[in-house]
Amino acid sequence: MKEALKLAGLEVSTEKEDLICYSYDSSYAEPVLPTAVVWPRKTEEVARVLRYASEQGVSVVPRGAGTGMAGASVPSGRDSIVLSLEKMTKIIDVDTRTMTVVVEAGVVNGRLQRELEHLGFFYPPDPASMSTCTLGGNVATNAGGPRALKYGVTRDYVLGMETVLADGTTLSLGGRTYKRTVGYDLRNLLVGSEGTLAVSTRLRLRMLPLPEDIMTLLILFNDLESSGTAVSRILAAKVLPRTMELLDRSSLEALESYKPTGLPSDVEALLLIEIDGYAATIRREAERTVDLCRTLGGEPVIAEDDAARERLWEARRSLSPALYRIKPNKLNQDVVVPRNKIPSLLASMRKLSEETGVTIVSFGHAGDGNMHINIMVDFSDPQEQSKARELVRKVFEVTVSLGGSISGEHGIGTVKSPYLSMELAEREIGLMKEIKGIFDPRGTLNPGKIFP
Repeated sequence: MKEALKLAGLEVSTEKEDLICYSYDSSYAEPVLPTAVVWPRKTEEVARVLRYASEQGVSVVPRGAGTGMAGASVPSGRDSIVLSLEKMTKIIDVDTRTMTVVVEAGVVNGRLQRELEHLGFFYPPDPASMSTCTLGGNVATNAGGPRALKYGVTRDYVLGMETVLADGTTLSLGGRTYKRTVGYDLRNLLVGSEGTLAVSTRLRLRMLPLPEDIMTLLILFNDLESSGTAVSRILAAKVLPRTMELLDRSSLEALESYKPTGLPSDVEALLLIEIDGYAATIRREAERTVDLCRTLGGEPVIAEDDAARERLWEARRSLSPALYRIKPNKLNQDVVVPRNKIPSLLASMRKLSEETGVTIVSFGHAGDGNMHINIMVDFSDPQEQSKARELVRKVFEVTVSLGGSISGEHGIGTVKSPYLSMELAEREIGLMKEIKGIFDPRGTLNPGKIFP
């Protein structure tokens, strides 16, 4: 395999060190060694890999930066090639007249953010891992982030894409226009398909003008459920913050232990709220937000300047690694519920934790109902691991009973595939499998993902 790929002019490795590095992602899925790793630098090379794999009956696992939390980029069990797009890193075109940008799939999200800010624009989707995650990976999982509350998720910003099918055929989907109603929307079908239908190599994305001003509020609560109630009340009052993050007490304690930032760890929860727009509008919405939260026992704190605001967000982005101060492993579930059900979800998680003795840490994008439920565990203790894994199903049962979904932004991969039928009907899953069969009749692309 290695020699054949080299003869095709591809950068390839079968060294054990490389295979180990590409055998896992950021999820708790079991690592699997691939047969080879290939690093294409252009679309034509991606097409060559897929043609070879299709002819040889080898599976291909597309990969960005490996920051995924659902096991979607973990190699399949049979002979497999990891197709890493990390070296496709060109920002090809920034058009401020049409407010679009064309990038290769390996461009890191945070890098694009910085480049656009210099020009007075921004790209709204902002995953917590944006300093390392790639835009191609964001498209594969339809990534969200804190700003999704006001601005939407990745799908809302993909205007067009160059993509390669499993047989090596290259397609150009979508285009430059913001509106398009011509036939089935294949572009949107591929967004969130987790590399099971095609491999996107080049993306045309929308960008927006930077807001005139931003205000950041911290609202401290001594009652967990009140913090959840505040979320729906703020939105019902016609205030639309760009972010509304909720952190429970366990989150705050872990953060202060990991990277002390002065956040209070003696409250039950806090809301981290950002409001952007025109200065006069921001002041009015901030006053309304503070007044509403005070009626629920919330105590407001305002970030005085950009440095203070950045410290708060640095702390929020550090939360995931900080949790390892509690236990060496975690089962992270990014569930989403209707916003008015957040208090019920938080109360249920606390009850499950108390009943089982397993620490459950809850935080996340409360503004759009997308909460990250972290079951903390030590995998070296078989009994503890078994108890934690049983809790995963209970978390999903609670979520679905509240009218929610088992994944808000991480996707399904292998980690959540056993639970797919908890949310989707048999016929619905069957239709999805038929679509997979049309795009990839030989099962070349990312087999074993999404479907149990």
